Amino acid sequence: MQELSKSQKARIAIRTFKILADSMTLQGSYKPSGRIGEKLAEALKLLSPEIYGSMSDTRVVELHGLEYVFDRMPKGIEKCTRITLTAQEDFKDTSFAKIVPLKRRRVSYAVSEKEYCFVITTGKSEIYDILTHITFLNIEAWKIYRQVCNRAEGVSSEWTELERIVSIEESLVGEELEQAIWNLSIILGRTYKETWEAYEHLEKNRQEHNTNSSLFAIIYGIGKRVIEEQSAKKNELVVYFTPSLHEMIDHQTHAALWAGALKASLGRLQLLDRPIHVVSANMHSMRNLLYGPGTLIECGETVPDDLYAMVRAVRDREKDVEAYAVKHGFTFRADESGSTIDVNIMDLSQLDQHHLHSSLKMNYHYLKETQPVLLVIDYAFGTQAFDIMYELLHPDSYGGVVKSLSIQSISIMGKAGVLPGKKGDIMLATAHVMEGTADNYIVDNDLTAADFDDTVTVYTGPMVTVLGTSLQNRDVLQRFHSSAWRAVGLEMEGGHYQRAISGAIIQGHIPATMKTRYAYYASDNPLVSGQTLASGPMGDEGIVPTYMISKVILEKIANYDAVSKES
Repeated sequence: MQELSKSQKARIAIRTFKILADSMTLQGSYKPSGRIGEKLAEALKLLSPEIYGSMSDTRVVELHGLEYVFDRMPKGIEKCTRITLTAQEDFKDTSFAKIVPLKRRRVSYAVSEKEYCFVITTGKSEIYDILTHITFLNIEAWKIYRQVCNRAEGVSSEWTELERIVSIEESLVGEELEQAIWNLSIILGRTYKETWEAYEHLEKNRQEHNTNSSLFAIIYGIGKRVIEEQSAKKNELVVYFTPSLHEMIDHQTHAALWAGALKASLGRLQLLDRPIHVVSANMHSMRNLLYGPGTLIECGETVPDDLYAMVRAVRDREKDVEAYAVKHGFTFRADESGSTIDVNIMDLSQLDQHHLHSSLKMNYHYLKETQPVLLVIDYAFGTQAFDIMYELLHPDSYGGVVKSLSIQSISIMGKAGVLPGKKGDIMLATAHVMEGTADNYIVDNDLTAADFDDTVTVYTGPMVTVLGTSLQNRDVLQRFHSSAWRAVGLEMEGGHYQRAISGAIIQGHIPATMKTRYAYYASDNPLVSGQTLASGPMGDEGIVPTYMISKVILEKIANYDAVSKES
């Protein structure tokens, strides 16, 4: 029998994980330490995602993976023995605490100290992401259990000491903290330095944002759960899926509410019949580029000649920028549908020509004549991208007349993993290849490498739309990059957006000639050790690629090319 390659085995593992996850939503529940949970763990260990580093090494606990997970899961999750995933719950009039993690727009509620409920509003990608994190935590919990309980005399002295440390209410300092870190490093199988760095990362977030417990409490919590599972089955962690969750999947309930409310807002602003340009992006870059210089002028400050210096000057002045923007056609629409996707609505005809940055080339006469509207929608999460774009492009009834919005262009900008380059590089999509399916979409991208200056490296080629960032394997990604696919990057939404756009063209909701633009800046390189998402955020180095892409898209929308050709 032919031996499978590493990439083939990894692709089988991804498919296995997805099938098991899908089947469990139908089954209604599973135990991470039970038979199905073990199958999930086997698939995840076979896959060995880059973001989880040394997860497959039974000798050590994976610390960077723990940091990544606890930045994206609710505080106190380490204590849970009952987790429920649901689609429809109204906890407004209850005492249940609403919890949102630091780096994921994910809503959960603490029903009790040991029971959490996740309200899923963004679709399957959210379910895969949560189950991946739960599986990872269970794998690490069993490592801790085997380290501290694999002895005849009972638990180890290091575990007894950790239990004492966790029971102390005041924070440890000085020599006592150093001794506690050393003791913890023995349990984790890690060096003192590695343990100290993980402690500092989590402690910083705990003190500044209160979004996670301390490293001591986290390790004690996940380890204690497995220890208690061995004494009584009733203590086992159980994950439940409600019937409403299954009914919601693939039915775009929250996306329909989101799109309906957005269109209603456009109606109230009398913008429904205007030409509309849709951009999927962050909530700050387009706003700061268009209204940042005017804000500085109104505040009596000098506008820097360098565009990126101007951006840095207004980064911490969000209220000032928004106050100025509102006077020039800007409306912020906070999401109330549960989709967690806010929208910036910008009437470009109301821009002040004299308050635009000199390096931002806008055809001002074109803007006054055609009066386009810019809709900047916040980032979707995975499959949610299809849901919201499908509903946005779908026609609705306005005053008894069924019609679609007059969409002139759709631009998708965001962060992605780069395969041939480094953090801060830019990728332009020529196609989206859907991981795990036969679905592939050609992109007629209105952006080219020539649109960007030579201070940033630009890669052009297919992008892989992946199942989740937590399920990425080096061998699979290397295969996509080095084979005939010649993929330049990976992301989670582009293929889903393109599926909705292609469907809308077939259905006649938008013209086939409509401009589409896909550009991504590299937040990580999963093929390079130390450059995965678990290695930390980009910080200041993300400003140039983010704002360069935003600038190019704005100039395309403002038809600056027409000015260049006429002159």
